[in-house]
Amino acid sequence: MKALSRRDALKMLAATGVVATGCTNQAGEKQVSENENKSQSSVDPIVSVRALPAMGPWPTIDPFLFCVHHVDNYPAGNGQLAPVATLEGRHLGQDFAGKDGWSMYHGETIPGFPRHPHRGFETITVVRNGIIDHADSLGAAARYGDGDVQWLTAGDGINHAEMFPLIRTQESNPTDFFQIWLNLPAADKRVSPHFSMFWANQIPIIKSKDAKGLSIEVTVVAGQYQGTQPLSPPPNSWGASSKSDLAIWTIRLEPGAAWTLPAAQPGTQRSLYTVRGGEVEVAGRGIAVRHHLEVMGDQAIEVVNGPTSSELLLLQGRPIGEPIAHYGPFVMNTQEEISQAIRDYRATEFGGWPWETTDPTHGNDYSRFARHADGRVEKPI
Repeated sequence: MKALSRRDALKMLAATGVVATGCTNQAGEKQVSENENKSQSSVDPIVSVRALPAMGPWPTIDPFLFCVHHVDNYPAGNGQLAPVATLEGRHLGQDFAGKDGWSMYHGETIPGFPRHPHRGFETITVVRNGIIDHADSLGAAARYGDGDVQWLTAGDGINHAEMFPLIRTQESNPTDFFQIWLNLPAADKRVSPHFSMFWANQIPIIKSKDAKGLSIEVTVVAGQYQGTQPLSPPPNSWGASSKSDLAIWTIRLEPGAAWTLPAAQPGTQRSLYTVRGGEVEVAGRGIAVRHHLEVMGDQAIEVVNGPTSSELLLLQGRPIGEPIAHYGPFVMNTQEEISQAIRDYRATEFGGWPWETTDPTHGNDYSRFARHADGRVEKPI
């Protein structure tokens, strides 16, 4: 395989949102100073608060490396899964500007992220609206969305593409999803790649009422909530470890609803994001929409919604606590391991690419499915 060009390297960096190299406590995360937005009270469960950026990755805390919320109001498709609208005026191949309410990202015909490699961590893609077509270097493929989740352990190395086919030709194709990167401990960074599908109708959604009869809805991608057993992460995931105390929840609150985030294990770290809606009160403190809160893991925290329906995202886990070296799509523990990842990718392409194009899609039929590397096919029940 030819050496990585500067353009290819930059495209990989842009695709991941990681824009630096070196060792940090968490990839892409600005360290918070002692006094920056930090409560002076030792009992305040809110450790820090910061506004979310208008575009790009959100702040995260170990064991999470990266989180981004993609919201694109794509137009109708043209019958070939591409936008019916003109692509003039877009920086195709690097279109992140959100022109007209949507981006092509690295796609040049169909929106999305064509073939790119990963090693050393996991991607968790939580799709609330829209469709994603997955294809990878192991020959696996999937079409999922509208409430589905894909949990992919990149491990030793995988090439994959994530494209957003515009299936509907008579109406718009809105897309709304979180992509979350979860680190792997050193012992598991070179495990075999593997992905699991969580179909929407299998993911636990816990609906309840507060003392005033107002509605609360918690979608449990990972981690137990009110005794509900979540679906199982891939076998070599940090989330599969009993030590991880991992949780990924989305929380919807009716206007005025009060909800208590239950205490986790001591030593667990938590990020709470105010994703949509208006101001909410967290532990008695007013927090505007689109903010990231680092909150103490071992304390129950009361959240009281304001006059607008609101949505929150919780990312929780015990920190892995190992050094991090990262370069674009590779996250390892040392710079030598990063260099080895680059050498391995140049030599093997992490299994090559069995697809005719760098941006494969799976036809005009809406039907969701997953075909795994071993040939096993699964579909939503």
